[in-house]
Amino acid sequence: MSAKAVRIFKVGGPEVMEYVDIEVGDPGPGEVRIRQHACGLNFIDVYFRTGLYPQPLPAGLGMEGAGIVDAVGEGVAHLVAGDRVAYACQPPGAYAQVRTMPAAGVVKLPQAIPFDVAAGSMMRGLTVQYLFRRTYPLRPGDTILFHAAAGGVGLIACQWAKALGVTMIGTVGSDEKAELAREYGCTHVINYNRENFVERVKDITDGKGVSVVYDSIGKDTFLDSLNCLAPMGMMVSFGNASGPVEPFGLGELASRGSLFLTRPSIFNYTAKRNDLEEMAADLFTMITQGHIRIDIGKRYEMANVRTAHSDLEARKTTGSLILIP
Repeated sequence: MSAKAVRIFKVGGPEVMEYVDIEVGDPGPGEVRIRQHACGLNFIDVYFRTGLYPQPLPAGLGMEGAGIVDAVGEGVAHLVAGDRVAYACQPPGAYAQVRTMPAAGVVKLPQAIPFDVAAGSMMRGLTVQYLFRRTYPLRPGDTILFHAAAGGVGLIACQWAKALGVTMIGTVGSDEKAELAREYGCTHVINYNRENFVERVKDITDGKGVSVVYDSIGKDTFLDSLNCLAPMGMMVSFGNASGPVEPFGLGELASRGSLFLTRPSIFNYTAKRNDLEEMAADLFTMITQGHIRIDIGKRYEMANVRTAHSDLEARKTTGSLILIP
């Protein structure tokens, strides 16, 4: 069947994305074909577009979507045609009206969760789930630092931390974003354009530092984030919005109090089907019980994907961004 999709034939800026006609075949063994109602836009898509994360070209973009299964390949037992589904997984290719993909990364979507909410929460929500439940299991009373607190991941983190009884210190780039983070439950908010976040974290924690820092910014915040940690605290570097973290000596961890460092990826945490099912169930429960509401910051027609990427990279956005096929 014919469908529209975004393709890149070279890496570069937003202008390399083209909205083209493609042919979508029947699903092969272990695959499903999905008619998509909404697709999520994430910073990882920028990494693939620019070549920071290499892939063979030409290629699709997008790791997250929601829609209805319209065909099932041989050997797929957990899905049938007509199922409402959502996913956040490899391979890229979510920016499409219709796509075939491995069924192993696709989960059933509860009727109570709209497609746009699912597309705006799978990648971000599963990220917060593994960060808070598994990378560093948070407990009531913990104090954490979370960068980009008004972004799509950050706003989910604000709410999840509040539900867990965790004190969250969030950083943002404007007073407007600070107000948004507070609205979503962030305990303390730091505008890094007006305040030194290391000094503020020390003030808030009476000089003790935090038990864990969650940092998706990368190069610009990495060393200062280490300076916010209490001895034997954990640095969780899970993104590179400002560029990759530059090489550094392991002695930097020892000199600051025997710190721990991890660079997690959602795809390692969701690689096993049972783990993915449990993580998605946890996220869906948090949403349906009202602990988390998904802020759709902006919706873009998929034909306007270049504008969407430009806005994301310029940090003009808050909340989750959605492409409508």
